[in-house]
Amino acid sequence: MNGRYYAPTGGLPPQTQLTTDRAVFTEAYAVLPRGTMTDIVTSNLPFWDGTRVWILARPLSGFAETFAQYIVEVSPGGGSQRPEPDPRAEGVVFVVGGELVVSIDGTAHTLGEGGYAYLPPGTSWSARNEGGELARFHWVRKAYEAVEGLAAPEAFVTNERDIEPAPMPGTGGAWTTTRFVDPADLRHDMHVNIVNFEPGAAIPFPETHVMEHGLYVLEGKAVYLLNKDWVEVQEGDFMWLRAFCPQACYAGGPGRFRYLLYKDVNRHPKL
Repeated sequence: MNGRYYAPTGGLPPQTQLTTDRAVFTEAYAVLPRGTMTDIVTSNLPFWDGTRVWILARPLSGFAETFAQYIVEVSPGGGSQRPEPDPRAEGVVFVVGGELVVSIDGTAHTLGEGGYAYLPPGTSWSARNEGGELARFHWVRKAYEAVEGLAAPEAFVTNERDIEPAPMPGTGGAWTTTRFVDPADLRHDMHVNIVNFEPGAAIPFPETHVMEHGLYVLEGKAVYLLNKDWVEVQEGDFMWLRAFCPQACYAGGPGRFRYLLYKDVNRHPKL
């Protein structure tokens, strides 16, 4: 656990540990418990120095098809001047540990824990760890779906602490969403938000919808309904949901339950 948000540190379990765990992949959802994020499943990326990544999700035919999500760990002095190889890709960076200097069109921004950057397709940007500790961040990538008559969104940088969470109707603030993008801004075709539950709060019905999800648990624990299964999840776990997978949640405590949420929005389905 680093600061306010859980982030993996790698390593390997001992030979004495039992193999049985909570990892599962089904036709409707997958759960990657934090214990699966070991050294042996990391990757290196072209044009990134002093960096390794856990790739949590990628477009997969017949499953979730719209996005990729990484946890990136950058050593002091590491980073990239050419981070994004695909000119069609938009991205979100969310820092969960250390500090990352993100330069956008020549302007440098230092992102600490809770720092958030939206990067439109074709943006000239770079990332560098100029501190003395590891920097860890989530990187969500999606091929932007342009619409004639709508300009692409502009790049922006903010921090979670500067955004007032919006309460969900009728919950008295027990269930809130930290929204980094105005839901009415149709230039955006994806939202990457933080969902917050106080102990005892719930999603009291099985949401069943066209949006795909990546859910990374930043803090706490809960019981999550995934399709027909109630699954215990905790900070550091990742849930990957295809379209129409029923989902609900009960946050039993003792502390808050919070996760970083991806979903695709605001576009016609491709025919």
